[in-house]
Amino acid sequence: MGIASQPALAQSLPVGMVEEPCLPPLPDLSPTATEAEIASRREAMMERRRADWGGLCRHRLSNGALGTRAVEAVFIGDSITEFWEAASPDLFRDGVVNRGIGAQTSPQMLLRFQQDVIALKPRVVHIMAGTNDVAGNSGPGRPEDFRNNIRSMVELAQAHGIGVVIGAIPPAATFSWRPGMAPAGRIRELNGWLRDYARERGAVFVDYHEAMRGLDGEMRPELTADGVHPDADGYAVMTPLALAAIQAAAAGSMPR
Repeated sequence: MGIASQPALAQSLPVGMVEEPCLPPLPDLSPTATEAEIASRREAMMERRRADWGGLCRHRLSNGALGTRAVEAVFIGDSITEFWEAASPDLFRDGVVNRGIGAQTSPQMLLRFQQDVIALKPRVVHIMAGTNDVAGNSGPGRPEDFRNNIRSMVELAQAHGIGVVIGAIPPAATFSWRPGMAPAGRIRELNGWLRDYARERGAVFVDYHEAMRGLDGEMRPELTADGVHPDADGYAVMTPLALAAIQAAAAGSMPR
């Protein structure tokens, strides 16, 4: 049966408030899929994303599969967080879970923070957001809007006894999907605030920006293939910094 005619693609999205808004995962494409089948799957994926602005369906099954297992740390973020697991799988074991979603901004992360972080009862949360806020992926916004979203996530975590790591926005001098934008200065400005806010709240700030930046605020070319996402060498720089930060935050979190 061709992928375009499979029921999972034709199934209508739920409307309104329902008990289960998330559809089953789409079936994998066949290696011999036609262009029409590929286009059909792409449209089905886009329709699901439009209906689930915050990405609440993305990790719901994985969260449920954790059951009563203890969670030491949750990483919440965008594609830089999402891709980290493939580059450094040893980081995401022994109770460390990845809840990154590509292209997300801080308001989307805040929307799913209760489900993807607090409900898992981790000892520590690692929050890294900002690249896509600067790029305006979910629409234009003020720096203060970004700051408020970070404040809300940190305050929610600390109210539940969860230690907090705030990751610096990694360096970037250009965005391929936003031609003409020069984000380095804004990233530097926001990172200065993130550092100060972490100190104010007793959170741990981990400075990936300083560890990876070039002279003009770009990510050093030996650490990235596209100027925004770290490659394997970039994640090799970030991982020990993350581990040290998580250990420091865990030491100050509420005992279980």
